[in-house]
Amino acid sequence: MSVLQYIEFDHFELCSGRRINLRLSYQIFGKPIADYPIVLVNHALTGNSQVTGENGWWNDIVGKDKVIDTNRYCVLAFNCPGNGFGDIDESFTKYYKEFTARDIARLFSEGLNRLNIYHLHAVIGASVGGGVTWELAALRPSLADYIVPIATDWKSTDWVIGNCFIQDEILNHSSQPISDARLHAMTFYRTPESVTSKFNRSKKSKAIYNIEAWLKHHGEKLNLRFKLSAYKMMNQILKTIDVTQGKNSFTDVAKRIEAHIHIITINSDLLFKSDENWSTFVELKSVKENVTIGELKSNDGHDAFLIEYHQLAKLLQPVFNLKIEKNDNYKSSYIRNW
Repeated sequence: MSVLQYIEFDHFELCSGRRINLRLSYQIFGKPIADYPIVLVNHALTGNSQVTGENGWWNDIVGKDKVIDTNRYCVLAFNCPGNGFGDIDESFTKYYKEFTARDIARLFSEGLNRLNIYHLHAVIGASVGGGVTWELAALRPSLADYIVPIATDWKSTDWVIGNCFIQDEILNHSSQPISDARLHAMTFYRTPESVTSKFNRSKKSKAIYNIEAWLKHHGEKLNLRFKLSAYKMMNQILKTIDVTQGKNSFTDVAKRIEAHIHIITINSDLLFKSDENWSTFVELKSVKENVTIGELKSNDGHDAFLIEYHQLAKLLQPVFNLKIEKNDNYKSSYIRNW
């Protein structure tokens, strides 16, 4: 099992100008950093650095003989500060509304520097983790060979911002904030078609519909394993994705990214709409050749990246099916000074 490791940051300056002290925690899986291609996985809202193994939240995608094969890659995962994973001081979360997705990308970038990692095979992330992936690509255009944002986009749309605002209101005003916020979130993580096919107006009891029991179960389940401060922080990061903030147009930012960008969208996603992703793809193709897109077909909406893992694995194969062998000169040839 990969243990949590820590990097200390003293007076890290947020984009807001506030300086904070924090410990960036991370885990490494699979092959050694020095000798094999490195894949950085950016976790989803309720995820963490435990991407594989016991309690791994993405075991269907990352692990031995999986599409991101820990027999062939070094897999690195940072924890977004304040996500509640690991026994560390998170007093800085009282300033959560000052954090942005760009701050997380900047912190991860510095974490890579501290680990003497200056080039990656791929950066991959889904949902809010995909937003951080976009921000990292904009921040360091030559960092990786592949950028793989899943069920996300380079910006938080008004729809995403609005739903995050409702989530924050619930988290700050409800008597059972985590449970109630999760009830609301599940309605835009899935789709009407998904819940209809699953429940079809069936009842658990005379007074309770199965959809109600299912939502309540998800709320209670998250309440047992997630901190209120973590939910607030990750919701804030989701709200603030914008690679153009303080910069020029998206195409001006994107054309500097050297990596092959492989977008994966979900046809039924109600949070990060597929139409937005296809528009992003068209914009990218106007300034950049090495861009591809794949669409996951599902009725399960945004959560399909956690459910339709067979489809997702196939869509990821072009990025991760490379023939790789240990190379004693790998570090000198692949990892270069930044």
